[in-house]
Amino acid sequence: CKVMVAEWISCLDKKPSDRTGEELDIIYSRLKGLKVFETFDPALLQQICYFGYYEDLEKGITLYRQGDIGTNWYAVLSGSLDVNCSDADDKNCVTVCTLGAGTAFGESVLDNSPRAATVITCEYTELLRVERDDLLKVWERNRHLMEGFFTNAIRPPSPVSVPMPTTQSKLSLYSKNPSDRILFIGQQIRAGLINNFPGIIADRQISLRTYRRCCVGSQLVDWIIQECNAVHTRQQAVGMWQVLLEEGVLKHVCNEYNFEDNNLFYRFKEDDCGSEQGPPGACAPLADTNMLQECFSTLAQMGPDALMRLMLKKPPKERTAEDLDYIYEELLHIKALSHLSNSVKRELASCIQFESREKAGTILFKQGDEGNSWYIILKGSVNVVIFGKGVVGQLHEGDNFGQLALVNDAPRAASIILRDERCHFLRVDKEDFNRILRDVEAKTERLKENGKDVLVLEKLSKSDGSQSNKYTVMAGTPEKMVEYLLDSCVDCRDDDERDYFVEDFFVMFNVFLSIDKLCSLLMSYYHEAVKLEDGLDLKATEQKKIRVVRAVLRWVDLIPQKMGEEYELEEFIEKLRSALYDDGMLSLLAQFERGIDASKCHTFNKSNNRSSRSSLGTFQKSSSRYSTYDDMPSESQSEKIRREPLVPTTEVKFKIFYPDQSYCTLRLPIITPVSEITKQASEKLGIPPEETVIFELKSTNEVVRFKDTDTCILTALSNNGRLFCSPKDSIDKIKPMQEQEGPNTSSFNELEIMSSRELALQMTIYDFELFNCVYESELIISIFKKDKFPGKIVGNLDCFLARFNEVQNWVITEICLTSLLSKRVHLLRKFIKIAQHCRDFQNMLAFFGIIMGLSNIAVSRLSQTWEKLPNKFRKLFKEFETLLVCWRKNEERERER
Repeated sequence: CKVMVAEWISCLDKKPSDRTGEELDIIYSRLKGLKVFETFDPALLQQICYFGYYEDLEKGITLYRQGDIGTNWYAVLSGSLDVNCSDADDKNCVTVCTLGAGTAFGESVLDNSPRAATVITCEYTELLRVERDDLLKVWERNRHLMEGFFTNAIRPPSPVSVPMPTTQSKLSLYSKNPSDRILFIGQQIRAGLINNFPGIIADRQISLRTYRRCCVGSQLVDWIIQECNAVHTRQQAVGMWQVLLEEGVLKHVCNEYNFEDNNLFYRFKEDDCGSEQGPPGACAPLADTNMLQECFSTLAQMGPDALMRLMLKKPPKERTAEDLDYIYEELLHIKALSHLSNSVKRELASCIQFESREKAGTILFKQGDEGNSWYIILKGSVNVVIFGKGVVGQLHEGDNFGQLALVNDAPRAASIILRDERCHFLRVDKEDFNRILRDVEAKTERLKENGKDVLVLEKLSKSDGSQSNKYTVMAGTPEKMVEYLLDSCVDCRDDDERDYFVEDFFVMFNVFLSIDKLCSLLMSYYHEAVKLEDGLDLKATEQKKIRVVRAVLRWVDLIPQKMGEEYELEEFIEKLRSALYDDGMLSLLAQFERGIDASKCHTFNKSNNRSSRSSLGTFQKSSSRYSTYDDMPSESQSEKIRREPLVPTTEVKFKIFYPDQSYCTLRLPIITPVSEITKQASEKLGIPPEETVIFELKSTNEVVRFKDTDTCILTALSNNGRLFCSPKDSIDKIKPMQEQEGPNTSSFNELEIMSSRELALQMTIYDFELFNCVYESELIISIFKKDKFPGKIVGNLDCFLARFNEVQNWVITEICLTSLLSKRVHLLRKFIKIAQHCRDFQNMLAFFGIIMGLSNIAVSRLSQTWEKLPNKFRKLFKEFETLLVCWRKNEERERER
């Protein structure tokens, strides 16, 4: 039925200047009862009554077209209108929504922007119309009253903007039936939103229609960063919300399945289904704080994968530099791509795409089809089927397939059929695959012998990104790599085209080449003569000897600790000295001696190359905003407390406890195997070695058993862990000692009398000495496992890593043992100050240890303590937490490996 009467129409048909006060009252009394104006301030509605006109349209009338410049703003009094969007060619027109009575549209007149859609009446429709100039007058006079209604009309992007459907959008990850686990998480988070952030779920009337019970994307990101200690960046928060959106717990109001950190509107499943009566939150459950944090933790673990999918779903041309960096970092950890160079992975980041198939039994491609794509399985598994043979194999997460057909330009050799529901793939299309191969081969040189690659070189890039004429080694046999190093690399000093192959080779050669074999190859190259048709080329032969000397000096300069600790190296240096003397190259011999002596005298390298270390006593003044280092300890101060690094022959004291908590002390080399320690400890216990076991007992009563071949077990002990020796049948009866439980009282009084800066300074001196003792080889050994390096230890690295845990536990213990609230707040401030000074001193070990300790649940749950912390320190701590993101991400990846 019509809501208008002749009296209304006659009043609204008059010019504004001709309307009487009584007529304006008639219009006002009718408009205030309409839904579209129910939130208007009375003063504002009176002005709309003054400037508004009545308009009625029959079915099928086009009110305006997409791209037109707006001249009027409209409110729907009765009837309905379709809102249609089309692409630039007026093709693929879609109906975005239908506007009914109570909606308003056309706010683009405020900024004179083109219409975003075409509006057509669906039936007989009555409108209230306000012309552009009049609406601008109302806007200028009542901006404070109209902000909530019109603000998004002049601030793009529109919260209801819907992109044209594409092929990719049809491969949606949206699930209509979320799992029970994710559904529960969504309910908890919604309850937390309603209880902690009233008003975030609300009816919003923007642009073309009213959207019931929805949230703004940017506000959701703000809330989760504020509530969850584990979230440190907006990008990370977007990934967490995307998880809920993919599972169907959250959805875009216009079914655009990606979550974005802007003014787009999203709605929870409960609100979308209309299951809740009354205002949002009327029947919402109370949010459990601990449960909410667990839900956040679960989403934080799932978020990176969802964020990766979100970026991969974007067309390659729309990916930002930040997107490409994120995708590249993820590609580094995909097994199927491990054989590719980093430059190839960077190329893949710009073109690799995501594909999802929902149902098991779906045929991805058939045997005999043209090969168009290479696939990598992210989730799920597939069957490999060949005609006449059936299923010949299965491929699982991390495997890849389809590459051979692209390389050989041949038909598919088998069919691929999904085994699981909702399989996820990475896909590289043929055109991109071939382009990358062409680009890689254009920059690659291969040396072949007997039909096999013995050396693979890739062109270096200059600092400006352009290609250099120089090459670096990507792969090869040990002999060819040594030959290339001596022929082409040891004389390279061009920093703009710096090749780090020399440093990488001498740090990592023992992974694939024994030191004895390397010395043999170097000596063979030294004695190799360069022949010409009429005899020897003496100058070229001499140059080969010079290169060997330079290579050896680079070697000992990179790893000075090796001097005196590798018998084969010492023996080789003596042979090289004798060879130089016998060849009469005395000036080169003198240069060689000076280089060797310099390496022996310095415990660390002060050069500016990548492998060098900076002395704590010689910190350079920084141009950063942090403090300078005028009063950092001098080198002489550092020398007073310098500790010697552990080597395999270093004798240490093994304090081994017995079941009755008595103990014995054994002085043995640190590399002594567990079998020998057990033998000596059992003799004192009076039990045969074969009936005795050595193990670590932690303060949590956890037992860690050792193998007989394990070495360096003393430095591998956990915090408060102790070595025990007992009969095998008595292990379960042994309990932790009281000293393992840690302190019972806080050291607040002692900490209070020390300045934060002095504490940070002393921690930095100590931590630097630990760091300075770590050999580069220990990092290699820790990655490739100790059993591949007999006779080697990682004790110095163990001590350095244990220091991090020690600092973290110290922070947690001190705060939790401080009972008074005021003292706890003071201690919290002090630790944040200490962390700040450690960062200024570039001591990131202590800095991260303190911040991790303060982020621990035992500390972070002390809500009263954090509430009383001044805002200045809260902001500082929040800034520090953001620095943990990369570290945590790398730690998770290493655990996955």
